[in-house]
Amino acid sequence: MRTDNYQGHDYFLMDELLTEEQKLIRDAARAWVKREVSPIIEEAAETQTFPRHLLAGLGEIGAFGPYIPHEYGGAGLDQISYGIIMQELERCDSGLRSTASVQSSLVMYPIWKYASEEQKRAYLPKLATGEMIGCFGLTEPDHGSDPGAMVSNFVQDPDSPDHVILNGAKMWISNAPFADIAVVWAKDETGRIYGLVVERGMEGFSTPKMTGKWSLRASDTGELIFDNVRVPKSHIMPGRSGLGAPLSCLDSARYGIAWGAIGAALDCYDTALNYSKERLQFGKPIGAFQLQQKKLAEMITEITKAQLLTHRLGVLRDQDRASSAQISMAKRNNVDMALTIARDARQMLGAMGIVGEYSIMRHMMNLESVVTYEGTHDIHLLITGMDVTGLSAFK
Repeated sequence: MRTDNYQGHDYFLMDELLTEEQKLIRDAARAWVKREVSPIIEEAAETQTFPRHLLAGLGEIGAFGPYIPHEYGGAGLDQISYGIIMQELERCDSGLRSTASVQSSLVMYPIWKYASEEQKRAYLPKLATGEMIGCFGLTEPDHGSDPGAMVSNFVQDPDSPDHVILNGAKMWISNAPFADIAVVWAKDETGRIYGLVVERGMEGFSTPKMTGKWSLRASDTGELIFDNVRVPKSHIMPGRSGLGAPLSCLDSARYGIAWGAIGAALDCYDTALNYSKERLQFGKPIGAFQLQQKKLAEMITEITKAQLLTHRLGVLRDQDRASSAQISMAKRNNVDMALTIARDARQMLGAMGIVGEYSIMRHMMNLESVVTYEGTHDIHLLITGMDVTGLSAFK
C-alpha cells in the first residue's frame, strides 16, 4: 500500500492568488484523497473496479456540483474552488476526477441551467450529497466529435399523451453502470435536440458495463441502451434545446479537466523529483545529471504556465466572460502538457516507472483517455484555429 506524501508545488507563488477559503477547500480535498483514496487506488486500477464507497466522501468534500447554489443543495462556491477540487482529485487519479466531473458538469450543471424548478428540487440536492449518481448521454457508437449527427430520438407515445418513446444508444459513458439517472440528449420528431432525465428502472433502459480498458480502469464506463423507453414528458428539460445546450455542459466539464490535468502532471513531477534525489547511479543521485535536471526544469515550467493559464480562465469563468474557445485552449494545452510530463517522468524512473509502486504509468494510461474525451486534441486545435481565423474547418 503506497504512502501518499505529496505536499504540492507552487513555483510562481500561486497561493497568493487564492483566498483563505479556497486554500481550506484544497487542503480538505487533499487530506481526504490521501486518507481515503491513495491507499486503495492502485488496487482499484488493477482490478478495474470503481470504489463506490467513495461516493459519499466525494459529496462530503463538496466535489459534486460545488458551484451549485445552496438552495439546491450545492456549496455555492466559485469556479476556481471547483477547479481546485478537480485538481486534487486528478492528482490521485483521472478516473476519480471523471466521476466527480461528470456528476458536477454534465449532470448537475444542465439540470441547474435547463431543468424545471420541480426537476431541480427533485434531483440536485441528492446529486450534491452522492445519494444519487448521474451520467451524461451524448456520444454515440457512430457519432463522437460530430454530436449533431446523433440518431437517438424520441417520439410521442401513441398510448399516452404524457409520455414519449425514446430509442437509441450512447457509448463511452462514465458512471453509467451504477448511475441512478442519465441526462440524455436526443432528437424529437422535428430533429431538434432536447435533454431528458432517464431514471434507472424505466423499462427498456439498460446500462451494460464496458470492460477491457487499459485506461481509466478505476472508473466505471458503460453504454446507455434505450429500447422503446417510455419517458414522462415531465422529464424533458424545458430551459433550452438545440446542440448548444449539451455543448455548454461540455464547456464546464472541459474547464474542470484543464484543472484536473495539472493535478496529474504535479503528481508525476513530484514522483520524478523525489526519485531523482534518491536513485544513485555512477556514484551520485541521478538528479545531479544535466539531462535529468533538464527534464525536471521543463516539467515545472510547463506546469507553472498551465497554472497561470487556468487560474486566469477561472477568473474569467467567475466573471461569466470565458469563451468556449478559451476553454478549449486550456483543455488541450494542459492535457497535452500532462501527457508529456508523464512520459518524461516514466523515463526518469527507468524500469521502476512501469510498476504500481509508483503512479506514473497509471497517470499516463489515464491521460490517453483524457486527451480524447470531452473533445479530442485535434478538435480543440481546430476550435482555436477557427476562433483566430474566423474560418471553420469542420464544414
